[in-house]
Amino acid sequence: MFGAETIEPSPADLAGLLAGPGRLGRMGGTARVSVRVDAAWRVHVLVSELVARGLTATWEPIEDPDEVRPDDLAATKEAIVTSDHPSTEEEPGHPDPSGDPGPPEGDAADDEAVEPEPADEPDPEPPRPVFEVRTAYSRRLNALARAWPDASAQLFLSGPRLRLWVAAAGGPCPGGWVLGLDPGKDRHAVDAALVRAGLAGRVSEDGRQYLISGARRLRRLAELVGDRPPAAPEEFWPGGVVA
Repeated sequence: MFGAETIEPSPADLAGLLAGPGRLGRMGGTARVSVRVDAAWRVHVLVSELVARGLTATWEPIEDPDEVRPDDLAATKEAIVTSDHPSTEEEPGHPDPSGDPGPPEGDAADDEAVEPEPADEPDPEPPRPVFEVRTAYSRRLNALARAWPDASAQLFLSGPRLRLWVAAAGGPCPGGWVLGLDPGKDRHAVDAALVRAGLAGRVSEDGRQYLISGARRLRRLAELVGDRPPAAPEEFWPGGVVA
């Protein structure tokens, strides 16, 4: 009864993004929500879902995924920067590289020995693309902004809210499904909300994913998020049925 097809889409559904990796920004009497995703299909699905909720949405590729976001509401911690410069003193048993190397040791035959060429190392995999999807600053999100983050303690994850979360950061894993998290947020509140939705699981050790397993819970997730959007790959949507 709380599935995505049975509830009218609302700007309040963006609480599903905030439960995951989404960020909330405020400016004057308006607010916006932004989220970073790892695939182009997620951009298409999220923009469509946001527009269906009466919100203006934009996106852009992110060149440096590690850059600090202005909308980051997670607690900031002071970074302790250490500068370990290499010592200029000669270590015991190691000659000064700037001095006279001295006469060569060993026979001349050793000097003429040809060293084997190092094996070619495989090219590193290219970094995965990162995109940021964001709403425009809007008064339609003021109610959500006023309630957050206090509302996270009593968060109700309806089908439409979970649908946005899956579109932004959901995917299969061996034996189940994962939902992406922001490790800077209160994982206990998110866990409690998913338990109330019938999707009890566990947080990964690094705090970046919520793992859901069990056939019954996976069926429950598929029922809540509704049919797969056409842009979403079948393997990346619970149930895999095209809307």
